[in-house]
Amino acid sequence: MAESKVSKDGAAVRGKPPESRLAMVRRARRINRELAEIYPYAHPELDFRNPFELLVATVLSAQTTDLRVNQTTPALFAAYPTPEDMAAAVPEELEEIIRPTGFFRAKARSLLGLSQALRDDFDGEVPGRIEDLVKLPGVGRKTANVVLGNAFGVPGITVDTHFGRLVRRWKWTEQEDPEKVEAEICAIFPKSEWTMLSHRVVFHGRRICHARRPACGACPIAPLCPAYGEGETDPEKAKKLLKYEKGGRPGQRLSPPPDYPGLPAEPLADGQAVS
Repeated sequence: MAESKVSKDGAAVRGKPPESRLAMVRRARRINRELAEIYPYAHPELDFRNPFELLVATVLSAQTTDLRVNQTTPALFAAYPTPEDMAAAVPEELEEIIRPTGFFRAKARSLLGLSQALRDDFDGEVPGRIEDLVKLPGVGRKTANVVLGNAFGVPGITVDTHFGRLVRRWKWTEQEDPEKVEAEICAIFPKSEWTMLSHRVVFHGRRICHARRPACGACPIAPLCPAYGEGETDPEKAKKLLKYEKGGRPGQRLSPPPDYPGLPAEPLADGQAVS
């Protein structure tokens, strides 16, 4: 039996009743299974080698792309490989290194503050509890869940702009506040799925389900999407909107995982202008 279609506000279409909670949960879990097949290689798109590098990179990723962070962190971690090193950094020198990521003065204050806290309160180690992570300067629940899920294996939902946009587009939630979104999505899926669900949804948002012009006609989960038609539905035109490996172009990581099917990104060239 074909699934009932719903309007943008969840109201009934063509006399069919609005989607029930149970039907939404079933559809959401089916979307997750489909995304797992589409993106079996989904992963964090920040380059990192340890929890400290992931924490710093995630703080830097605010209001910029993961690519720009990945192009910036090699020089940053060469200069300050440990929390102790970064805690002792000259602020102006730290600011200059992270300038390409934007908002560099505020980010430098956060990096200095969290590094000093790690040095003084956690013996130079990144803590593995959300209660401790969110006390660090510049670290909120989103950053904490990224670190816990990908450096410590602790399941968590990461509600960034892509994740929030897609789960509202798919009618999994109507919430706008990230913590409320997190709570509602956690209630739909088993805990074991939380971290990978976050990666899959973000991958889909960056590659196919774009904010302004989603590639509906090239979307493998279009039959499950109540927002189908908001973007380009012509298959050939939609294919031209695909990004990163789906569009045959490099991803955001300079050092992607071995199973990533796309091309690695290019380093920031010496003297290259930054936006």
